[in-house]
Amino acid sequence: MKASPEGVLTGAHYLDGDHACAEGALAAGCRFFAGYPITPSTEIAERIARRFPKVGGVFIQMEDEMASMAAILGAAWGGVKAMTCTSGPGFSLMMENIGLGIMMEVPCVVANVQRGGPSTGLPTMVGQQDMMQARWGSHGDYGIIALSPNSPQECFDRTIQAFNLSEQYRLPVFVMMDECVGHMTEKVVIPEPDAIEVVPRRLSPLPPGEYLPYAANGDKVPDMVTAGEGYRIHTTGLTHDERGYPDMTAEAQDKLVRRLRAKIDDNAEKIYDHECKRLDDADVVVVSYGITSRVARAAIDAALDDGLRVGEIRLITVWPFPAELIRDLAANTKAFVVPEINLGQMVLEVERAAAGAARTIPVTHAGGWVHDPQTIYDAIREGLRGNAAPRKSARKPRKEKQP
Repeated sequence: MKASPEGVLTGAHYLDGDHACAEGALAAGCRFFAGYPITPSTEIAERIARRFPKVGGVFIQMEDEMASMAAILGAAWGGVKAMTCTSGPGFSLMMENIGLGIMMEVPCVVANVQRGGPSTGLPTMVGQQDMMQARWGSHGDYGIIALSPNSPQECFDRTIQAFNLSEQYRLPVFVMMDECVGHMTEKVVIPEPDAIEVVPRRLSPLPPGEYLPYAANGDKVPDMVTAGEGYRIHTTGLTHDERGYPDMTAEAQDKLVRRLRAKIDDNAEKIYDHECKRLDDADVVVVSYGITSRVARAAIDAALDDGLRVGEIRLITVWPFPAELIRDLAANTKAFVVPEINLGQMVLEVERAAAGAARTIPVTHAGGWVHDPQTIYDAIREGLRGNAAPRKSARKPRKEKQP
């Protein structure tokens, strides 16, 4: 274990997911953090508060989550990479200013360590109940990017990826952790800084007199400039033209909002990131994410031992959702099994994309703990109902302690 001259850690460490997320932010170049303590994300803020003085960063504990989100939007326009973290009701409070960040096209990262809800709910216990809120939580039409790590190592890796995507597509990017992943402790390997891909801010090459803050280039993402370097910048949450000035017309609204959607939709193939196994001849495909993808492993292994043809899709990028992948698989798959720690959220996207060509079987859990693998195994067998018997007699997966 060692630290680079810039104070960024390298080597092998024993970290929980929250601390790994904080280290990922530092490695990605984040140098401004504003946040408000809330379980189970507080450890991210605490780690950054201790580490930022060593790398020249600025940490501010704000008065609430609304102010935290507003602060990172301003910091990002000031030229730094910025981040906040939250959970549960704090995520709800941030939604108004997340919408502002989308309209102003501000690159930043929001880590949401999910817990059981609604309201105060289960502050110290796991949930995956904010997945649809991540996509639709703010009002209006827009595209979004959200990632779902399933280990402390991925909390490090996906936080860097989130910063890179935020800079590439100019919008707030979500790291949708969950309490189990945030609080579990495992080995995390942090590469040397020159081995980590870090995407810099897209700065305009145009001189001040020619630059327009919202003139999009070929991929529909405008270049930025840094405030204080001679450029005239106007940005607003109102519908605006390429200068950033308010334009209260239906024509301006159509042009702007369609671009906000298109910069994600048109680049979805570049953004998608998911882990797929044994899809070529699968009768049943298990679609999962976050901690549930690890719990599902025991059920899938038992099903494979019993001769069942089971494929897997682990969603790393949950938004944008890989609808075309599901649609293509549905033509030759009997069923999709979707376990998640909520009463049915991402399963609705799977069902929509399958469009009736294959069954979609939810495996729900209201939160507070992870699934019993038996319930996922039973859903896999249900997906095969009416098909030929498996090659071996079915056996139940043994119950083991789950992370």
